[in-house]
Amino acid sequence: MYKEGLSEITVILPAFNQELEIGTVVLIAKRYAERIIVVNNCSSDQCSEVAEAAGAEVIQGFSGTNKNLSLRKGVEAAKGADILVTMDMDVCRDPRLIPEMIKPIREGNFDLTVGTCIGRHKRNHESVHLIKNKKTEERPVGFLAISKACLEELDLSDVYLNSIRSIMSICERKKINAYHIDLQEEHEKNLFKAYKIGVVVPAYNEELLIQETIEGIPDYIDKIYVINDSSSDRTGEIIDRMTDPRLVPIHHKVNKGVGAAIINGYKYALADEMDMVAVMAGDNQMDPSQLPRLLFPIIEGKADYTKGNRLLSKEMRKGMSTWRAFGNGLLTLITKVGSGYWHITDPQNGYTVISREALEDIDLDSVYTYYGYCNDLLIKLNALGLQTIDVAMPARYGREKSTIKYSAYIIKVAPMIFRGFLWRLKMKYMILDFHPLVLFYILSMVLVPVGFLFGLWIFLQKIVLHGSVSANYPLLDVFISLMGMQLLLFAMFFDMQVNKTTSLNYAKPN
Repeated sequence: MYKEGLSEITVILPAFNQELEIGTVVLIAKRYAERIIVVNNCSSDQCSEVAEAAGAEVIQGFSGTNKNLSLRKGVEAAKGADILVTMDMDVCRDPRLIPEMIKPIREGNFDLTVGTCIGRHKRNHESVHLIKNKKTEERPVGFLAISKACLEELDLSDVYLNSIRSIMSICERKKINAYHIDLQEEHEKNLFKAYKIGVVVPAYNEELLIQETIEGIPDYIDKIYVINDSSSDRTGEIIDRMTDPRLVPIHHKVNKGVGAAIINGYKYALADEMDMVAVMAGDNQMDPSQLPRLLFPIIEGKADYTKGNRLLSKEMRKGMSTWRAFGNGLLTLITKVGSGYWHITDPQNGYTVISREALEDIDLDSVYTYYGYCNDLLIKLNALGLQTIDVAMPARYGREKSTIKYSAYIIKVAPMIFRGFLWRLKMKYMILDFHPLVLFYILSMVLVPVGFLFGLWIFLQKIVLHGSVSANYPLLDVFISLMGMQLLLFAMFFDMQVNKTTSLNYAKPN
């Protein structure tokens, strides 16, 4: 075991385009460390300047975002520190956890400590990786604290610093006394206590699962708005019997629909000035451990609305029937066109978080009250130019089974999405701004049906009625149809370009 006098603490922070957060992180870290080194990985923003202004030493890292190489470069620059602390800001941005990380080393009990926190998400358009978080060892590393003597003994070139398995394996081989600290609970507490967060729980005949759902909501939530939508079972009675002080029971005398229930919950949350409001259905199908991943993008100012996505891989869809996945896929296609959020998938996923600012901008009374409220909400968010992010997460099914019949559902919701689509075109491209794509859409909606009906008439005249038709008519029909399709494709292309930055995919669920 390495024991020596410990005084100087150095913190290494790899950074890439994090000018919004780096200043605050450096200032807080300076409370606990004598030296802060920021390894700037060729950021295109003002990350270096902000870090220097906050009092950090800045060294240039590598092109791209290879955190392992950046950490090693930071370690080389930090030689001589009695305790070296590395902090991965993509996993944890709370330097207030540093004292807990260095305590085992200061007390002389351990040579190295590894801290795992809430896994944050990285944007990834090319691939999706599902991290099976069944073992603590597989969780992302947020902090690493190493004593000076241990650092001299440990060859970091052999260690994958972002993997707790790699770190612990090397320490075991070299007989280094290492200690793992699970920081998730404290990280959540520290991170979210600065915000007022509410959860809306719509419930209709959920007597079996409503209590389990409410009891599973994390402690950092300030208010739980449970809407009993005129249930005919004991749901209302169970809600009233619960003693959680955060609980706000709301009872509808008549069934208004899940959309109306959620909107009512939103209104209560606005009245209580919640900063963010999540939706977690009363059937306990929404995993509370995934909630931080929906909150992070809004806290970081990257999104106004976040939603779950269960369709990005077969593993994530586990438990979802083939018919349900097909229906969800069809609704995804319809909603992409209708809402303008072309990167968004799984629009029926009701596990969402919305910012107070977004709620204040939306006309809540105009939101669809049936199950299609989530599609309608996306349309309204897009029309107002608000940022939406998809957060990949696995499906969670238990005792509760969905009662949605997708054939009837699509027939009912599709016309609403089409009306919303027309409203979005008018609002976004004619009233709030102007773009010629609206003309392309309008012309295509005229020419495509005309081409189809004209072709059908030609077919009936020649094949069914055996009449004569001008030889020019088929050519004219082809011209009309092709022109209509071309205008439609142009309109969709321009719509995608306009909305390119309003929706993102976030992968790597825990």
